[in-house]
Amino acid sequence: MIRTDLLLQLITEISSFILEGRPNRMVISLHQEPGGLHLAILDDKKRTDEEITEISRALNKTKRPELSGYYGTMTGHDFLGNARLDMLGWQVKHADVNRTAEGIKIDLWLGNDKFDPTNFNLPS
Repeated sequence: MIRTDLLLQLITEISSFILEGRPNRMVISLHQEPGGLHLAILDDKKRTDEEITEISRALNKTKRPELSGYYGTMTGHDFLGNARLDMLGWQVKHADVNRTAEGIKIDLWLGNDKFDPTNFNLPS
C-alpha cells in the first residue's frame, strides 16, 4: 500500500501541473490495491504532439528510488511545468499520456515489483 502522504503529494503535483494549463475540466480517478495503485487524470486542454511527448518523457524518467526519501521534504516548493513532472516521473512505475477527444489522459501506476499495472485501467 502506498503511504497516504506520498499519495497526497502525487495527486497535488499532478493536479497542480494540470491546473497550470487552466482547464475547464479535470477528473482524477484512483484505484488502489495492496500491491500498488493506478491514478488516472483527464483534462480538456488541447495540447500539441510535442507537448504530449514531453509530458510522457518527463513522467517516464529513469527511476530514482533514492529520491523517494526526499520527496516529502519538497512539498511547498514552487516547481513549475516539467520540473514538477520530473519529480513525479522519479516516483512512478510507469506512465502513459494519450490524447482524448477533449484533451489528454495521464495514467500513472505505482507499486512494488509484483504489481501488475494491466489490471488497473479505466475503460477506454
